[in-house]
Amino acid sequence: MSPAELHADSIVIDGLIIAKWNRELFEDMRKGGLTAANCTVSVWEGFQATVNNIAASQKLIRDNSDLVIPVRTTADIRKAKEQGKTGILFGFQNAHAFEDQIGYVEVFKQLGVGIVQMCYNTQNLVGTGCYERDGGLSGFGREIVAEMNRVGIMCDLSHVGSKTSEEVILESSRPVCYSHCLPSGLKEHPRNKSDEELKFIADHGGFVGVTMFAPFLAKGIDSTIDDYAEAIEYVMNIVGEDAIGIGTDFTQGHGQDFFEWLTHDKGYARRLTNFGKIVNPLGIRTVGEFPNLTETLLKRGMPERTVRKVMGENWVRVLKDVWGE
Repeated sequence: MSPAELHADSIVIDGLIIAKWNRELFEDMRKGGLTAANCTVSVWEGFQATVNNIAASQKLIRDNSDLVIPVRTTADIRKAKEQGKTGILFGFQNAHAFEDQIGYVEVFKQLGVGIVQMCYNTQNLVGTGCYERDGGLSGFGREIVAEMNRVGIMCDLSHVGSKTSEEVILESSRPVCYSHCLPSGLKEHPRNKSDEELKFIADHGGFVGVTMFAPFLAKGIDSTIDDYAEAIEYVMNIVGEDAIGIGTDFTQGHGQDFFEWLTHDKGYARRLTNFGKIVNPLGIRTVGEFPNLTETLLKRGMPERTVRKVMGENWVRVLKDVWGE
């Protein structure tokens, strides 16, 4: 099978996209052969604003039903593959939208939310993000984890502090993930995960999606798709070929205002970080270039069977487990 044929035949899942939602993006997803993606609908928003985001996203999916379908189950992912469309799974990058109401967890599950990150960079009612002193998982946070386990929402720890992450991993009865992270073994950064953290989540049945966000890569904006592939290989050497997938963190279509909102606490308060210029690695600058990743992994000697796992099969398996199918 040629790289193009393998990519076209594979289930391709992106574990985190926070791009600007519009038809142009959906067209690029199809060009890239993307079977499904975890699409962010909440970061700093509370309950009402998040519901509004979901309502707008649902309408966008309906209006572009020739390109995309909603995903609530792994059967929907396979259905998207069969129909030649991209499945859209709603995800949060912050548990802030749950506010202080445990009952909201099930409400959002019923609205199609399948993955929720416990904290986004800073403290919330659940625990602590990666940009401040980590107080660990709160008592309320333990109840939220239990409720997410019950209704079938995956706990994501990508932007979460180390101690809070460890306690969520131990608390959860279902697999948890870093949906989009890079190894600090290749670059020290508050958002990157140590070899020990990567091994710990894998040893406890968890999952790692590897990102290509340039500020977290060793060569920054000078990175290429080979640098991204190197990071995937580095992580796989720690967690194994069954606990790894893709989580690009594509921000396609967004301008500087969006990054200002992301990098300030609550979207408006203190500055947490400054990314500077953001350019995706050469060779995978847009979602439409996804086939290049399959080709690059093959070129670097990864077996076809393993490439299929990394590109999407592993995500399907772990989501099936978490969603209780």
